[in-house]
Parts: sequence; C-alpha cells; structure tokens
Amino acid sequence: MREVQEYIDEKLKRDPEFRERYNLILQKLEIAKKIIDYRIKHGLTQKELADELDVTQQYISKIEEGDYSTLDAVGHILFKIGYRLVLRVESNKAKSELIRTPKEWKKIEKIIAEKGKIYRTSKRAKRHIKNL
Repeated sequence: MREVQEYIDEKLKRDPEFRERYNLILQKLEIAKKIIDYRIKHGLTQKELADELDVTQQYISKIEEGDYSTLDAVGHILFKIGYRLVLRVESNKAKSELIRTPKEWKKIEKIIAEKGKIYRTSKRAKRHIKNL
C-alpha cells in the first residue's frame, strides 16, 4: 500500500494533468461523504433518503460511490440536505501555454521545414517557438 501512495505522490508532483484528475476525484468523494454523513446522521437508508428527495435509490447509491456526471442534479440534492455546491473555474496556465491555434502550428511547421534547425536544448526550442 505504501508503494502505491509513493507512486501517486510522485505522479502528482510531475504530472499536472494527473493532479487535476486526482483533485476532481477528491472533490467527488467529498460530495459523496457529505451525503453519506447526512444519511447516517438522520438514520436513513438510501431508499428512505431517495424517497425524501424524489429520486431513485440507485441514484443515491451512484452519488455515494462518486459515480455521477451532472452537477445540476447533485447540486439539487446537496441543497435539499443543507449544503450548496460551489463551482469554481480557474485558469490552467500549464495547459494554456501548450495550446496553439492552427495558424500558429502552420507557422511552426513552416519554420521547421525551411530551416531544419536543430536546437541543442529543448529550452531553446521552446523559447524560439514561444516568440513566434
């Protein structure tokens, strides 16, 4: 188990995309935990909670497992049990630096084709491409 955690910790340090997916999973689990805690605190089964919220028991089960795709329905359920869902969108600077328009890619391809330039370091290549 320790090796798995060490692998995850290392991957979180060096892979921003993995870190983002990991954080989303943690957020889903936090939502699931709130619903489970509410249900247990009030002595309800999944079926009883589902009946109170006018949804199916299967849906409550899926949410408690973190298996859902729409925030609207989850937000509605959280609201009914006394929570509110706060959604925040932040700039992903690491990704935005990598995004290029088709026009920029054509320009890059043209330079590579014309000059066939080989850079000694990837840092120089990135700096040159960034200045295009």
